[in-house]
Amino acid sequence: MKKILSTVLIAAIGGASAMFIEKQIYTNSPKEVISASQHIPVKFTSSTGPLTGVDFTQAAEQSVNSVVHIKTTIENQYSNLSYDPFHQFFYGTPNQNRVQQGSGSGVIISKDGYIVTNNHVIHGADKIEVILNDKRSYQAEVVGADPQTDLALVKIKEKDLPFMVYANSDNVKIGEWALAVGNPFNLTSTVTAGIISAKGRNINILENDPDHGMFPIESFIQTDAAVNPGNSGGALVNINGEMIGINAAIASQTGSYSGYSFAIPVNIVKKVVADLVEFGTVQRAFIGVSIRDIDAKFAEEKSIKNLNGVYVNGLTDGGAGEDAGVKIGDVLTKIEGNAIRNVAELQEQIGKYRPGDKVNVSVVRNEKEVIIPVILKNKDGNLGIIKKEQKETLSMTSLGASFESLSKEDMRKLGIQNGLKISKLENGKLASAGIKPGFIITSIDKKKITGIEDVESILKEKTGGVLIEGVYPNGIRAYYGFGM
Repeated sequence: MKKILSTVLIAAIGGASAMFIEKQIYTNSPKEVISASQHIPVKFTSSTGPLTGVDFTQAAEQSVNSVVHIKTTIENQYSNLSYDPFHQFFYGTPNQNRVQQGSGSGVIISKDGYIVTNNHVIHGADKIEVILNDKRSYQAEVVGADPQTDLALVKIKEKDLPFMVYANSDNVKIGEWALAVGNPFNLTSTVTAGIISAKGRNINILENDPDHGMFPIESFIQTDAAVNPGNSGGALVNINGEMIGINAAIASQTGSYSGYSFAIPVNIVKKVVADLVEFGTVQRAFIGVSIRDIDAKFAEEKSIKNLNGVYVNGLTDGGAGEDAGVKIGDVLTKIEGNAIRNVAELQEQIGKYRPGDKVNVSVVRNEKEVIIPVILKNKDGNLGIIKKEQKETLSMTSLGASFESLSKEDMRKLGIQNGLKISKLENGKLASAGIKPGFIITSIDKKKITGIEDVESILKEKTGGVLIEGVYPNGIRAYYGFGM
């Protein structure tokens, strides 16, 4: 019995000692937990940390009424008629409708109804409906579009609208809070929050074709605020409710948000919008250099100590850079004091200017910084403002149609070698056949159409059935038939 009591007493003393030691350790040491499996220290943050001071309500209230829902409609009426050249008649199913609908977002940027969105949201649309946050609805007209930045400007007829205030996207910092405001999946007035994950991202989603005048500017602001289909054209705003970008793309294997989204910096937006309003087309400036990013291997080959900047490996003859004294081997590091780390950021900074503007370019040459004033030029190598392309408009009363010629760029995009666009339709044979404005005639009775003269010569003495082939601006091919 004594042995049992002795054992119990020893156990009690041992337990009390262990409890005392544990209390002393946890009282006098930091609250740190070690994972037995990973041996990684995890420190608990206080409930009074910095997150408790973040309030998104003001930013959301200031921005949600300035973001609109955009619905687009593409209407194509086409014919399944086939032409029998031997018996000169048509057979098949006439005039069927094909309607495509899409949706996205836009941002009101002036009280008199100017709205900025993505080019891909409104491209090819026959009708553009703008729905405000208070459910008012308007038909919008396209002011202009710029595929090279994926921006477009539309306008509605209204006054005293709530509009978004521009911030300065050069001042955006990695790690700061941002809100994405838009209409994902047709869910109107949706606000999500995240942080700025990176700047100057080039994800190669815009068409790059210098031979045909396509010089895309991709220097996206990357964020982890949730963005989904329908958010395109919506606003990325800072904690003060000011616009810092236009949401344009997501990084996803599924088509839905999976962690990162990308916005066009607002400084580019401001420049594009101003050009479209004033000139009807974007005034793009060029520095006239061939450049490349610098990585560790290239830096070692060229004995470059600082990897930030872009390397000049060529100059355009008579270009702005050559005229100003930029040399092959220079490393461009700043534009007007704004640091340049890569090609995307250089394109972003130059994209803010027009031909004829003078900018101070900082370069590193022989390990010394040199500041070079450069007067930027246009794509043609001079200082002039590029005028909006004026398309020749022609008419043919008998068909009830007006026509306009196509540019080489239009034909290249559609994969055609020739064509004549119908710009306007009234009561006439073409409208009766079901053709819609915008249709591009590529052939009549299997003969190529390059201009109004071809149409007139083919139809001048034509009797019986006529077969017209062509394509709509969205790429849909169609065939129409009618009798003369």
